[in-house]
Amino acid sequence: MRRIRIFDTTLRDGEQSPGIALRPEQKAEIALALEDLGVDIIEAGFAASSPGDFAGVRAVSEAVSSVTVASLCRTTQGDIDASVEALQGAPRSRLHVFIATSALHMERKLALTPDQVLEQVGWAVDYARSRADEVEFSAEDATRSDRMFLAEICRVAIDAGADVINLPDTVGYALPDELARMLADVRTRCPELDRVQLSVHCHDDLGLAVANSLAGVDAGATQVECTVNGIGERAGNAALEEIVMAIRTRAETFGAETGVDPRLLNDVSALIADATGYAVPRNKAIVGANAFAHEAGIHQDGVLKDASTYQIIDPGDVGAATTLPLGKHSGRHAFARACADAGFELEKDELNEAFRRFKRLADLGGPVTLDHVFEEVAV
Repeated sequence: MRRIRIFDTTLRDGEQSPGIALRPEQKAEIALALEDLGVDIIEAGFAASSPGDFAGVRAVSEAVSSVTVASLCRTTQGDIDASVEALQGAPRSRLHVFIATSALHMERKLALTPDQVLEQVGWAVDYARSRADEVEFSAEDATRSDRMFLAEICRVAIDAGADVINLPDTVGYALPDELARMLADVRTRCPELDRVQLSVHCHDDLGLAVANSLAGVDAGATQVECTVNGIGERAGNAALEEIVMAIRTRAETFGAETGVDPRLLNDVSALIADATGYAVPRNKAIVGANAFAHEAGIHQDGVLKDASTYQIIDPGDVGAATTLPLGKHSGRHAFARACADAGFELEKDELNEAFRRFKRLADLGGPVTLDHVFEEVAV
C-alpha cells in the first residue's frame, strides 16, 4: 500500500475564502485538531502576507508537537525570511515556495520571461533549502502551463534542493484524465521527479477538485493538498474528508492509504464550520447532515434489513450515525420502527391507521413528527 501524505491547507488556502479571518489562537486550536486527525502537513498560513498571518503561523508552530508545519512564500527573500522566522517553533518546518508557470500568468500577471521565472525558482529554492527542514515548490497554474517548460521548471527546482514538487490545478480547469496525462507527461520529461514527493492541489471551479486529486493519486502523486469541508478560494479546494474516505473505501483500486483517523472527521468538520462561519451543506458527502440519512421507503427498508444495501461507508467509521427521517417518501417498515422506538405500542390495525394519518400529514409539506400523528387521535 502506498502511503499518501495529506497536506492540509485549511488554515491557508481555506482561510482565503471570502470573509474568513482566523485569529492566531483559533489557528492553534484547529491545528491541534488536525494533528490529532492525523494529517501529515499543516499549511498554517502565508507569513509575509500580514502581521496576523505571521502570528498565526507562529502560533501553530508552537502549538503542535509532531506534525510538519508549512508557510507559503513567493520567490522573494522577504517572504522566505518571514516564513523562516514564523516557523522557528515548529517540530518540523516546510517552506512552500511558489511562482506561476503558465504563459498567461507569466506575461500578464508577473511580467516576467520564462528564463526569468526559471532563474527565480532556482534562486529561491536554493536560498530556502538550508533554512527549513523541507522545501516544497509549486508551479502555480501548472495545468495551463506548457509541459516542456513545466518539466524544465521541475528539474531546476529539484536540482536546487526541493523535496516536494506540487503541480496544482490552480483555477480548477482540468478534467481528471487531462490531469493524469499531464502528470505522466511531466514525469516522463523530468525523470528527476521520481526522487522527490509529487503533490497535487486542485480547485473546485468545475466541481472536479476531488476527482482530479484522485486522478493524481492514481497517476503517481504521493501527496494531496486539501481542506476540511472543501473551503477555499472561489468554489473551494478538494475536500479532505472526501479524498481520505475515497482512498479508504476504494483501497483495492488505489493501492494506497493515508494516516488520517476517519472517526474524527465529523468533529473536525464541525470545528471548522464553527470557526469560519461556513456551514456544511446538508447534502455534503461524508460530513453533511444527510450523508447517512434515508427517507425513501425502499431505501429505509433496505437499510433496516442490511445497511450495506444503501451505505458504502459505515457511518460509525467517520463519527456519524445512520438516520431514518420520516417524510412523505417513508415506508411502513421505517414508520413502524420509529413508533416502536418512541414507545408507541400499536396493534396492526392501529399501526395501519396511524400510517395513513402520517402519509396525509406528510403530503401537506413541512416536517412531520410522531407527536403530530398521534395528536390527531387525541383531538
